Amino acid sequence: MSTIEAKAPKRRGHLHPVLIMVALLLATMVLTHLIPAGKYQRKDGNVVPGSYHTVPKVNGVPALIAPSAPTADQAPAKAAGIVAVFASIPAGMSKSASLIFMVMFVGGMFGVLRATGAIDAGIDRLLHLTSGNVYLLTTGLMLVLACGATFLGFISEYLVIIPVVAEMARRLKLPALFAPAVVLVPSFIGYVACVTNPLVLTVAQPLAGVPIFSGFVPRFLIFAAMFGVGLAYVLLYVSRQPKVDHVPEATRLTKRHSAVLMAVALGGIALLTGTGLWDWGSPELGAAFVAYGVLIAFAGKLAPGSAADAFLDGMQSMLLAGIMLGLASSMEILLQTSQVLDTVVQSFANMIAGQTSFVVVEGMVFGQMVFGFLIHSAVPKSAISLPILAPIAHFAGVSSQQTVTSLLVGTGLINMISPTNGLLLAFLAVAKVDYGEWFRFVAPLFAILCVVGFAAVYLITALGG
Repeated sequence: MSTIEAKAPKRRGHLHPVLIMVALLLATMVLTHLIPAGKYQRKDGNVVPGSYHTVPKVNGVPALIAPSAPTADQAPAKAAGIVAVFASIPAGMSKSASLIFMVMFVGGMFGVLRATGAIDAGIDRLLHLTSGNVYLLTTGLMLVLACGATFLGFISEYLVIIPVVAEMARRLKLPALFAPAVVLVPSFIGYVACVTNPLVLTVAQPLAGVPIFSGFVPRFLIFAAMFGVGLAYVLLYVSRQPKVDHVPEATRLTKRHSAVLMAVALGGIALLTGTGLWDWGSPELGAAFVAYGVLIAFAGKLAPGSAADAFLDGMQSMLLAGIMLGLASSMEILLQTSQVLDTVVQSFANMIAGQTSFVVVEGMVFGQMVFGFLIHSAVPKSAISLPILAPIAHFAGVSSQQTVTSLLVGTGLINMISPTNGLLLAFLAVAKVDYGEWFRFVAPLFAILCVVGFAAVYLITALGG
C-alpha cells in the first residue's frame, strides 16, 4: 500500500506516453478520412514525376466499421477504421521489429554492465578527474555525439548513452532532463546538417541528381552554427541548476572493473567499425549488443545465471521505448494503407510550383517540417518527395543541392519536437522524462534553430550554393 501511495504522485499531471501515441493514432485515422486518396506510379521503388493521379476512396461510416484493414494497393482505396487502428499496432511492431529488439538488447547489455559495478566506478572516476566540472563534461559529450550523428549517422545507437548520462546527472544532483538534453540536442542538430551522414545522403543525393557527399561546406557551416547555439542553450540550462558542493572520492577501480571498461571500449570500436565500414543495420547491431553483453559478463566474471538475469532486467527497462517505436510505425502504416501520403506530397508541390526561388526553398523547409509529422525519417521522405520537388525547384532556379539541404533542415528540426517521432519518445522513455517537460525545455531552442535554419537556406540560395 505504501509503495503504491509513494508512486502515485509521480503520474499526476503527466500523460502516459502510450496514451499520447494512441491519441495520435486516432487523429491519424481521422486524417485518412479528410485527405483524398492518390498515388504516384513507381519504377524500381522510386516515384515517377508527373504520374500522380487520384483514386476513388471509401470514407465515413462504411470505412469506420469495415471488418478488415485497408491495403496499400486495393481499389478503391479505403480510409482507416476502428479495425484498421487496432490492426496497425501489431503491424507497426512487426515493421519495426529489428529496431525494437536492437533497443531492448541495448538495455540488456547495459543491465549486464550495471551488474558488474564498473559503470558506477567509471563514472566516479570521471567525475573525480574532472573535479565534477559539469560544463566540461557537457561540452565534451555534446561535441562527440554531434559529430557521430552528423558525420556517421548515429542516433538510435545513442540509446545506450542515456542511462550512463542519467547516472552522471544523479551523481551531480542534476534533473533527469539533463540526460536527454545532452544526448538529443546534439544528435538532432547533427541530423539537421547531415554533413557526411551516409544513411541519409546515399539515398537523398542520388535521388536529387547530385554526387553523394557533395555540398559538404555549406552543410558543415550550418552544423557549426547550430551546434554553437545548442551547446550554449544547454550550458545555460545547466548554469541555472543547483551545483554539488563537493565531488566524492572516486571509487577504486579494481582489476575486474578495468577489464570491463576495456571490454566496453573494444565493443564500442567494433560497433563503430561495423556501422561505418560494413553498413550494419538494426539486425546486425542487435546481434552485436547481445555479443557485447556476453563480452562484458565474461570480463566482469559474472555467473552465467546472474548475467542472464541482468540482461533480462535490462531488456525490461527498454520495453516502453520499444513500444513507442512500434506505435510510431503504426501511424505510418495507417497513412500508407489509406493511400493518402502521395496526396500530401502532391498538394505541397502544387503550392510551391511557379513561385520564386526564395519562396520555393523556404517553402520546402516548411513543407518538410509539416510532412515530418507524418513520416519522421529522412530516408523514406527523400524517396517520396525528392523526385517530385527537385524538378519544381529546378524550374524556380533552386539547385538540387539546395533541395536536399532544405529536406535535411526541415526534417532534422521537426524531429526535435514531433510527438509522432517514435525515436524521440523512446529516448524520453529511457530517460524517464515526460514529453511535456521535454517540449517546454526544447521549444525556445527549436524556435531559435528554425530562425538559423531558414536564414541559412535563404543565404545559400542567394549565394547560389
